[in-house]
Amino acid sequence: MNIEDAELIKDFVIESQEHLGDIEKDFLTMELQGAEIDLDLVNHVFRAIHSIKGAAGFLGLPVLESLAHREEEVLNKIRNREVIPTVEVVSTLLSATDGLKELLDCIEVSNDMDVSEKIAALDRILSGSSESNDTEAANPSDDSQRDNEQLVKESEATLDQATAAVETLVNEDSTPSPSDATASNDDTAPSPVATPAPKPTPKPTKQVEAAKSPSSLSSDSSPAETSIRVDVGLLDTLMNQVGELVLARNQMLQFAERFDDNEYNTTSQRLNLITSELQEGVMKTRMQPIGNVWSKFPRLVRDLAQICEKEVRIEMQGKETELDKTIIEAIKDPLTHLVRNTVDHGIESPDVREAYGKDREGCLMLRAFHEGGQVNIEICDDGAGLNVDRIRTKAIEKSVITEQQAQSMDEQEICNLIFAPGFSTAEKVSNVSGRGVGMDVVKTNIEKIGGTLDLESHSGLGTTVRIKIPLTLAIIPALLVKCAENRFAIPQVNLMELVRLEGEQATSKIDWIQNAPVYRLRGQLLPLVDLRNILGKAPKERADNVESEVINIVVLRADDQQFGLIVESINDTEEIVVKPLSAQIKELPVYSGATILGDGSVALILDVLGVAQRGRVLQSSGSRNPGSQDDSSNAEAERLQSLLVLGIGQKRQVAMHMSQVARLEQVPDHMIEEANGQSVIQYRGKILPLIDMASVLGVPRSRTVTPGDDGEASTELASELTNQVVVYSEDGRSFGLVVDRIIDIVEADIDLVESTSGNGLLGSAIIQDRVIDLLDLPTVIQSAGHRLA
Repeated sequence: MNIEDAELIKDFVIESQEHLGDIEKDFLTMELQGAEIDLDLVNHVFRAIHSIKGAAGFLGLPVLESLAHREEEVLNKIRNREVIPTVEVVSTLLSATDGLKELLDCIEVSNDMDVSEKIAALDRILSGSSESNDTEAANPSDDSQRDNEQLVKESEATLDQATAAVETLVNEDSTPSPSDATASNDDTAPSPVATPAPKPTPKPTKQVEAAKSPSSLSSDSSPAETSIRVDVGLLDTLMNQVGELVLARNQMLQFAERFDDNEYNTTSQRLNLITSELQEGVMKTRMQPIGNVWSKFPRLVRDLAQICEKEVRIEMQGKETELDKTIIEAIKDPLTHLVRNTVDHGIESPDVREAYGKDREGCLMLRAFHEGGQVNIEICDDGAGLNVDRIRTKAIEKSVITEQQAQSMDEQEICNLIFAPGFSTAEKVSNVSGRGVGMDVVKTNIEKIGGTLDLESHSGLGTTVRIKIPLTLAIIPALLVKCAENRFAIPQVNLMELVRLEGEQATSKIDWIQNAPVYRLRGQLLPLVDLRNILGKAPKERADNVESEVINIVVLRADDQQFGLIVESINDTEEIVVKPLSAQIKELPVYSGATILGDGSVALILDVLGVAQRGRVLQSSGSRNPGSQDDSSNAEAERLQSLLVLGIGQKRQVAMHMSQVARLEQVPDHMIEEANGQSVIQYRGKILPLIDMASVLGVPRSRTVTPGDDGEASTELASELTNQVVVYSEDGRSFGLVVDRIIDIVEADIDLVESTSGNGLLGSAIIQDRVIDLLDLPTVIQSAGHRLA
C-alpha cells in the first residue's frame, strides 16, 4: 500500500466513523416510530450506509462492502414500507452497525474478518419480507447474482462520487453551472474519500454541484465541507503555548504597575486583551459538547433495559453544554457507570411500577448546564429510590460501619455509604452489577478532576446524582495566599468564602475542642487547619498586642464538608496555568500541581482534599479500613472510648459516646415550639422533640447570654437565650438533648462504677481527674415520655 492509498484509507475510516456517529440514535428513533416511520430519517441513514458501501467497493474492501450492502437493502425495504422496524429488526441493524465499526477499527485486516453471522441475520429479514430475495440471501457475498444493469448503475455512481471528491479538493473555488445540478436521491451524499485516479469525463460537474447544494448541506453534508481536522497533539501544543503566553502576560501586568509610563501601560493592556481573546479561542478548540458522551447512552439504556426486563426511556437536556476534551474523557466512565446503576438498581420492573401507580415505563433524565463557572450534570430517575434500611444492614455486614455508628447516622449519611469501597447491595453477581466496584471509583475520578458529587434520594420517588466539575483543567482561576514565606494557589472551585478576625475577635471567636481549634460560623462549628502545621512549620507566635492580632481563614469545601484553612495573608485571585509536579514531590498528597506567578516565582497548588485529610478534619479513605492498623493499635483503640462531655447546671458534668452524637446545634428560644405538651423544633424538614437534660437529672439550669458578632449583647436578637442541643438518633428516630454547655471531646479508658446507675445513668467514671456520669440515653428518652420504636 503506497502513501496515497494509506491516506485514502485513513480519510475513509474517519469519515465513515462520522457517518456512523449518530446512527444508533436514528435507529432507536425508528424503533419508536414503528409503522409510522419518518421516511426522511430512513433516507438519512440509508445514504450514510450507501456512502460507506460505495467507498468500500472502490477501495477494495469486499467484506465491509458486503455487510454495508446487506444493511442498505434492509433499510431500502424499510423506506419502501415492506419491513417494519420492530425491536428485532432494529437489534439486527444495530448489530450490523457494530460490525461495520469493528471492520473500520481493524481496517488493515478487515478483509480477513468473518461477518457471515451478521449478514445471515440481515438476510433473514430480507427473505422474510420478500420471496424474491431467497436466491440472493443464499449467497450473500456473491455480487455477481445481481442484475447487470443495476451493477453498472451502482458502479457509475461510485465512480462519480469519487470523481466529485477529487474535483472538490482540486477546484475548491470553482462554481459549476446551476443547470447541471441534478442527482438521484441515493447518490447525492459526497464520497468520504478522495482518489488519485485519473479524472474521467462523465458528469463531474453534476456531482460537485450536488454536494454543494443547500439542500445537501442542510441534511447530510460531510463535516469536512464546513470544518477541518486538527491533530489532538497539535491542540495540546497550542494550549501549552497559550499557557506560557498567559504567564508572560501576568508578568507584563505586574511590571506595568511599577512604571508610570502611559505607552507601556497601554501596550501591556492591549497585550492583556489579545492574550485573553487568544486563550479563549484556543480553549474553544478543545471544547466539546457533552452530547458526544451522551450519544452512546440511548443504546446502552435500551440494551440494559432488555437484559433487566424493564421499560426505560432516556431524556436529555443541555446536550450542547461544552467541556474541555480532557474533562470529557475523565467523566465518560463515571457517567456510564451511573447510567448502568440507574437502570439496574434505580428503576423498578414494569409490574412493580404499575402496582405503585406509576407508568410502566421508567424515565432516566440527563441534564447539563453551566453555573458559577462550573458544569453541572444531573442524573435523575423516577424509580424506587435508595433502600436506606438495606444499605444500613449491608454496611454493617461488610464492616463499613459499626452498629453504633449506624444508629447515629441520618438518611443522607447512610445513602452516601454506597460510595464506600467494595460496597454493594446486590444479592448476586451479574454481568451488569454486584461486584462492589464502581461507585467508589466514580467518586474518586470525579474528585480527581476537581469535581464534587452529591446524591439525593427519596423513597418511592427516585434518585438524583449531581456532579459539579470545572470547565477545564489547563488554566484555572485560583486564590493566592501566603504562609511561611511561601505563596500557594487554592483552586476557586473549592473556595466558599473568606473570614478575617481582628483584635479581640481573633481570640474570643476561636474555641478549642480536644486541642483542635474550631470557629463558629453562623451557628455551625467550622474545624480549622493551620497551613503552617500542614507544612511542618512552627506555629506563628502570637503578638504581644492583642489588638494587632489578625487571623485569615479561607473557608474551603472538600468531600461535601467545610473547613477553615488559616493562612498568614491573602494576596489576590489570578488565572493560573497548571503545571505537573516534579517526581520529588508529586507523591505528597497536599499538592496537586504547580504554577508560575507573574513575578516568575513558582507557587504550589494545594490539593484541598489532601489538606483536609492531613489536617484530620476529613478522614482519608485508607484510614476507613479497620484492618489497616496493626493488632496493638487496634487493641489500644478498642480500649479507648470517644466521649462528648456535657455540662448540666453549675457543676454537673455528664458524658455520652460520640457514636451517639449526630450533630451539635445552637437553638434560640424563639425557635422552640410546643406540640402535644412537649417542646419541639423544626429540624431539617422534620419535627425534633427536645429533652431538657437538667429536668431529667433534677438539676437547675444555668444558661448564658449569647453575644452578637460585635461582642456585645446589644440587640434583642443577640441577647436572646440560646440552647445548646445535642442531636441523638436511635432506631430511626432523632431527639434533641438540651444541655447547658458542651465542654469537650475526650478519649478515655473507662472503668465504669455502676453504684450510681439508674435515673438515666449507666454509672460514673473518672475522666481527666474528674468524676463524670455516663448517660443511659434510651432510659433518658423513656423517662422523658418518648418511645424509641
